[in-house]
Amino acid sequence: MDRFDKLLVQVLEQARSLGIPVSDRIDPHVKINRRAVTRFGCCIRQKDGSFTIELTHRLLEGTDRACLQTLAHEVLHTCSACRNHGSLWRSYAGRMNAAFGYAISRTGTCGELGVPATRPVRHLVVCTRCGQEFPRAKASPLVLHPERYRCRCGGTLICKY
Repeated sequence: MDRFDKLLVQVLEQARSLGIPVSDRIDPHVKINRRAVTRFGCCIRQKDGSFTIELTHRLLEGTDRACLQTLAHEVLHTCSACRNHGSLWRSYAGRMNAAFGYAISRTGTCGELGVPATRPVRHLVVCTRCGQEFPRAKASPLVLHPERYRCRCGGTLICKY
């Protein structure tokens, strides 16, 4: 996607302007992942040592700012010793955040990125005291055995569906 490719170039320039040692072996074409529901991006290391950046199709609806922040997160994974979210990766993220106003963190939310939440709600657990709802996409232990849990208010939980 041309838009994402241009934003990738911008992020690479930003990182390099701060002296962050991002790889020079990043595929210049961002891939669109149409199956990704819970993650916004992914940095894939190829067998030859190059990197491919993927973004979820959901970011097509997002602002350039949301895309830049997600791309920056993934680009930082191309730095040596930054495949995880360890202290070096966090220090680079902090530098990008301070210089460019990002909020790069280990995880992002739909609300933070301005992307509509599209996770399906297949189960709804509700507090019988305060009415707080706990939507779930999967049949988690909370869904299967709500009687084992309590709401923050101390109320009993039940599974509506």
